[in-house]
Amino acid sequence: MSLVLLGVLIALGLVVLGKNVPQFQKFPQIRFVLAALVLAVTVAVSTAKVVPPGNVGVLVLLGKVYGAIPEGVHLVNPLANMVLMNIRTKEVFEHAEAPSKEGLNVALEVSCLYHLKASEAANVYRQVGPNYEEVVVKPQFRSAIRGITVSHEAKDLYTSSRELISNEIFQDLEANLGKRGMVVETILLRKVDLPKLVVEAINAKLAADQQAQQMRFVLDKERQEAERKRIEAQGIQDFQRIISQGLTEQLLRWKGIETTRALAESPNSKTVIIGGRDGMPLILNTGPAGGASGK
Repeated sequence: MSLVLLGVLIALGLVVLGKNVPQFQKFPQIRFVLAALVLAVTVAVSTAKVVPPGNVGVLVLLGKVYGAIPEGVHLVNPLANMVLMNIRTKEVFEHAEAPSKEGLNVALEVSCLYHLKASEAANVYRQVGPNYEEVVVKPQFRSAIRGITVSHEAKDLYTSSRELISNEIFQDLEANLGKRGMVVETILLRKVDLPKLVVEAINAKLAADQQAQQMRFVLDKERQEAERKRIEAQGIQDFQRIISQGLTEQLLRWKGIETTRALAESPNSKTVIIGGRDGMPLILNTGPAGGASGK
């Protein structure tokens, strides 16, 4: 708008004051042509609005917000003023001293990545203004950190529960900032500082838990080995029972007869006598080794 007013003032100066300029007295119509050119140029320049990448342009006319335009070149009302609103990802870093559930003071370093929703840029400018980060985002971020931390014990911030706490902060911010036209991308819990005594106690407890898990593993292994041995012993017992049931006197005599037949057909020098005290064959060695032996 200021550029248009400047062009109007220059045009009026050419028309009103130009008649006193000697160069314009011979050709008075020149000053009107120049005034028209000045007005045309200023109106054209004021009409074309350029929105750089990563921004939206909020248009304000006579104190009223009437829309937003995306990045690029646009032709708008030359009397309108354009305010750029950044829609790129931004980081809010917070170093907070927050109490835990048991009342311990915990130092946290947390980052929030967020961006302004392009479709809500006009409403955000109207309701909050261009400094929405200082007015809305940072206070809500601090409140979410303290509200979530106070519901957890200090050890949760030091162990694997940190991801759960980050998700809870994210959900809290998403609900509050989403209504304001912001999109929360992620929460990064960078650093947690606990009192030294608390850290030592947590580490001792974690070490004890690891030892207990190791002992449970050893006991489970011993139980499995005992079960294996029991099954092996049961198998041996079953085998012996089956064999003992199958070794009858008739079977043993039959095996003795087969053995006697095999010996009789053998070319080795020996004497086989059928019939003994138990009915089994007697074998007398008559080989070159010497005297006879019997059973």
